[in-house]
Amino acid sequence: MIRIKRTLSRAAPLLLLVASPVYAHPLPGDAVGGFVGGLLHPLLGIDHLLAMVAVGVWAAQLGGSAVWKVPPAFILTMLIGAGVGLAGVGLPWIEPMIAASVVILGLVIGTRARMSPWLASLLVAAFALFHGHAHMAELPAGALALNYIVGFAVTTASLHGAGIAMGYLLHRHASGALVRAGGMGLAAAGVWMLVGI
Repeated sequence: MIRIKRTLSRAAPLLLLVASPVYAHPLPGDAVGGFVGGLLHPLLGIDHLLAMVAVGVWAAQLGGSAVWKVPPAFILTMLIGAGVGLAGVGLPWIEPMIAASVVILGLVIGTRARMSPWLASLLVAAFALFHGHAHMAELPAGALALNYIVGFAVTTASLHGAGIAMGYLLHRHASGALVRAGGMGLAAAGVWMLVGI
């Protein structure tokens, strides 16, 4: 143990010397706003984060083929929305629609709404168009759009996966009252976002 501490104490100054140049210069625009910026964007906006996890939770609640139909429908339509934004085509009510997605997803989770995977896919796709457009509206100047898009698509898929895992855990271990309360809490958060717009 003492040997490990000595090794670490000797290595620390060397690591600082190596790391210092990284912090001495700003990262190129693509590193900040490209792939890494895309990865971070859905995590930094509570509206995106809640909606994307909720899509996975609801897909798990629906079960069956919904798990592999609903989240991909969201991702594909989000990419279409990003393309629309990149082309400079505006969409009305972007922020209200994103907040509404949190409200609706909270309600369908809280009420354990049942619908076909195709209908559920259409519902989340309608909201995903606005999420994708909003992502592109916040593309940092000088960033490579394709890298940014790939970044937020990867994070979105990961959030859906986390939601699916959460949905399965809730189904196995949580009471119906807890699921209802969680869904209604999510819907309330969405209403709060709507009021704040």
